[in-house]
Amino acid sequence: MSFVLLNQENIDDQHICCAFSDKKCAEGYQLKKNWLKKQFNNGYTFRKLDVRGKVFIEYVPIEKSWLPLNGKNFLVINCFWVSGQFKGKGNGKKLLQQCLEDAYGYDGVVAISSDKKRPFMSDPKFLKLQGFEVIDEAPPFFKLYGLKTNASAKWPSIKKSAKLGYCDNNGGITAFYSNTCPFTQYYTEQWLTEYAERKGVPIKLNHLASRAQAQKMPIPWIINSVFYKGELITLEMKVEKHLDKLIG
Repeated sequence: MSFVLLNQENIDDQHICCAFSDKKCAEGYQLKKNWLKKQFNNGYTFRKLDVRGKVFIEYVPIEKSWLPLNGKNFLVINCFWVSGQFKGKGNGKKLLQQCLEDAYGYDGVVAISSDKKRPFMSDPKFLKLQGFEVIDEAPPFFKLYGLKTNASAKWPSIKKSAKLGYCDNNGGITAFYSNTCPFTQYYTEQWLTEYAERKGVPIKLNHLASRAQAQKMPIPWIINSVFYKGELITLEMKVEKHLDKLIG
């Protein structure tokens, strides 16, 4: 099996791995493709195994990354996913190797993960096994992992504003989301909104529609995050089990 590099010419004919079988996320799926089309002009890379499954990696130069990071001349891994029957067959290593080859001329590669494996985040155990090390941290559990290809280069860091770990809305549910993931549109604008209405809890949605907005996040994460009374509750899409414990 070969790998496919998505670009302006083939993206309309290629699936982007996530959510292609989830009918509820059809709109979000197209919005993610539209987002990718714009980001390709910024050096964004989406590479996948040529199969109908979730086996892909996305990365971009740090100067164009939406993640709130300081640094220069590094590549930033955004989404990196190998699932189902494709796990345990070396596909993750092959995808990462493609990224490292594209990092020629850069000083290294970084990725935001956490203290343990969490939904929608790169597996920290895998990153460590591939030589990555923790180079910065942010509350409550975020860790910036890095791998240098230039030993004398200065490590990137998480922006100070993204180290708050909480949001400034204490009145109910607050959600931040972007179209960097095809799941967010439905599960935030419809599912989470309906949940808040059922519970009688005020909700504030923050759609990150630009890099400038994403850079102002209070945490180093832009895909999806849900806060309750200012506290970060989860990065997952379906958050009922998390919020029910707090709201009752």
